[in-house]
Order: sequence, then C-alpha cells, then structure tokens
Amino acid sequence: MLTKRELCRAEDAGWSAFVQALELIPQRLCEEIGYTSSWSIKDMVGHIGCWQAEAVQILERIRVGTDRPEPMDIDAMNARFVEANRDQPIHVVRAECAASRTRMLQEFDLLEELTPRAVEWFVECGASHYLEHLPRSVEWAQELADRQA
Repeated sequence: MLTKRELCRAEDAGWSAFVQALELIPQRLCEEIGYTSSWSIKDMVGHIGCWQAEAVQILERIRVGTDRPEPMDIDAMNARFVEANRDQPIHVVRAECAASRTRMLQEFDLLEELTPRAVEWFVECGASHYLEHLPRSVEWAQELADRQA
C-alpha cells in the first residue's frame, strides 16, 4: 500500500491538472451545457466538490471508529449534487470544491491508520476522480474555444 505522502502527492498532481483544465474555460462559459448532454463545467465541478465532501464524512467516521459501510445510489447522489449547485454561480461552486478538497486532505491527514476503505475513498474522490474528468474537460474547453474563433 502507498504511504500517505505518496497518496497526497498523487492527489496534488491530479488536482493541479484538474485546475489547469478548468482555467482553459472562460468563466462566462462555465454554465454552458455540453460537458455532458445535461452538465456544464460548473455542474462537473460541483459534482467533484460534493464527492470530496462525502469523502470527508467517511474519513471522519473511519478516524473516530463509527464507519458503517452502507449501499449508495451513486446516480441519485450525482443528481442531488448537481441540483444542489444549480443556482450557485461558478465562483461559489469552485470555492466550495476547493474547500471540500482542503477538508478532505485534512481529514485524511488525521487518520492514524490507513485502512483500505480510507485509501479507496481518498483516491476515488481525489486523484482518480480528477483524472476521470480531465480528458472531457480539456476536450470541452477546446470545443468552446473553437466556437469562439
């Protein structure tokens, strides 16, 4: 198993790439649907931030010994996350995503023992999640740039 330091380096590298991709999209176009058939970049950023916030809760429960894995309806949660941010401006959604990331890193750092579940949540809501969305983010940024040309 990787160390905390190695896992945090991977998370940081993924976050940096993710943020760089977001910078390619002008703020005025962040709410344009097209990232997916029903999502904008803002929706995707809110989605990432909400999963980070979920990871915070799980990591905290692991740390204090109250974690009880339960089944999750991922699609329903994704829909709730997007809807929760629908009325927020992009700068708020980005700030909340960054704050959720900070809390996730803090909670991960507080763990005295790295359990497989803790590592899974940290990686899946961090580095892996950023990299999952990175190719489409760059592609969408290029599509938007081509339209503006």
